[in-house]
Amino acid sequence: MTSLDDNTRPDWDQVLVDIADYVRDYEPASELAWYTARHVLIDSLGCAMEALEYPACRKLLGPLVPGATLENGARVPGTNFQLDPVKAAFDIGAMIRWLDFNDTWLAAEWGHPSDNLGGILAVADWRSRNAASTGQPPLTMRDVLACVIKAHEIQGVMALKNSFNQVGLDHVALVKLASTAVVCQLLGLSREQSLAALSQVFVDGQSLRTYRHAPNTGSRKSWAAGDATSRAVRLALIAQTGEMGYPGALTAPAWGFYDVSFQGRAFRFERSYGSYVIENVLFKISFPAEFHAQSGVEAAMTLHHTLQELGRNVDDIEKISIRTQAACMRIIDKHGPLDNPADRDHCIQYMVAVPLIFGHLTAADYENSVAADPRIDTLRAKIRCVEDPQFTADYHDPDKRSIANGLTVTFNDSTTLDEVLVEYPIGHRRRRAEGIPLLEAKFRTNLARRFNPVQQQRILAASMDQTTLEAMPVHEFMDLFAV
Repeated sequence: MTSLDDNTRPDWDQVLVDIADYVRDYEPASELAWYTARHVLIDSLGCAMEALEYPACRKLLGPLVPGATLENGARVPGTNFQLDPVKAAFDIGAMIRWLDFNDTWLAAEWGHPSDNLGGILAVADWRSRNAASTGQPPLTMRDVLACVIKAHEIQGVMALKNSFNQVGLDHVALVKLASTAVVCQLLGLSREQSLAALSQVFVDGQSLRTYRHAPNTGSRKSWAAGDATSRAVRLALIAQTGEMGYPGALTAPAWGFYDVSFQGRAFRFERSYGSYVIENVLFKISFPAEFHAQSGVEAAMTLHHTLQELGRNVDDIEKISIRTQAACMRIIDKHGPLDNPADRDHCIQYMVAVPLIFGHLTAADYENSVAADPRIDTLRAKIRCVEDPQFTADYHDPDKRSIANGLTVTFNDSTTLDEVLVEYPIGHRRRRAEGIPLLEAKFRTNLARRFNPVQQQRILAASMDQTTLEAMPVHEFMDLFAV
């Protein structure tokens, strides 16, 4: 290790080199990767359209200074905003993430790789629009999908063995990293400039997880990814000017990321970069719920129908046991008051109680008007989580990556229903054939929230055919979502 008084400039940290070279050199060859990337795109845009129904999201959108729009700027889909790519990345990223309904990756670290679409779409649209205005070839949606594949891979592979949450840092640090890497490619940066931008990601401060956990859970978790992907665009634009980077950003003794922020540990890797993550990503299809609860919500829906068939209701329940994985208990096993929607969508007891009572769980069910129903907190108090070590092992097994929850209901008369166990929720790769038609139906439903039938059909015609979408100029695709 270099001593603290040695001023010899180090070589670039290998982690940065591997990411930069992967983005520059890798050509995705997997048909499944391209197919899944298209579904990631349409699902994410659909989530963004649903988010626009919520004033708490809408209030954050638009130019930082009133009237500061940009000719040939990036469009914010579902709005009339056309902004600089930094703010557009924030807006798109915040909209996609707002309702906790976009895709998920679970490993040592958790996260939502489609968050990177904020920076990808904003920069690709801005560059494509400006190229077309000067008679140059615009970027195409295939360029966007390639960046989706690579951003998913960088964020997901980094997450496999490296837990940022265990040192108190939020997973959006990996959104900033992955977005920076692919935005550098969209901007046409040199290898040296890309390395400089990636080093700036780790020199930057990183978000704390304060806003994700009791007793401080709050709405920043809905825009934190937008902030991260937006910051990535800013760092890439700084690097584009030729601003220097920091080769030892990770490994510098005392002052590098490892020593300052990662308890002196170096990153570990399970696999090299390819297209593994996009092929195995988890879609949220049926429920806007933190993913460790998805299988629990499915089980609760089954139990709701069982209660109806038996002529029982939730008042007859003495207790509910949830057999689950360690990650669920760490993130969403929560008791006590729930102060806001962001608090409720990270509480497995709430997410199980609502479908047991009502037979559904939608984004609106996290709002105060629904949460005021006293039956929810009464039932929450009867629900306890217990870790099953095998569930935790299967969660980390690369051949399984299950997210299991098993619900057992005991009634006041001491009778007990058989456990309802769901190991792989509907959005899991093992259930793709079942899930994709529902994912496409979710997209259609979300388009109808914002656009008239003619505009919906134009969007669907461009989005639902792989070849048509990949050939389309980015700015023309984004124009389809203007209002």
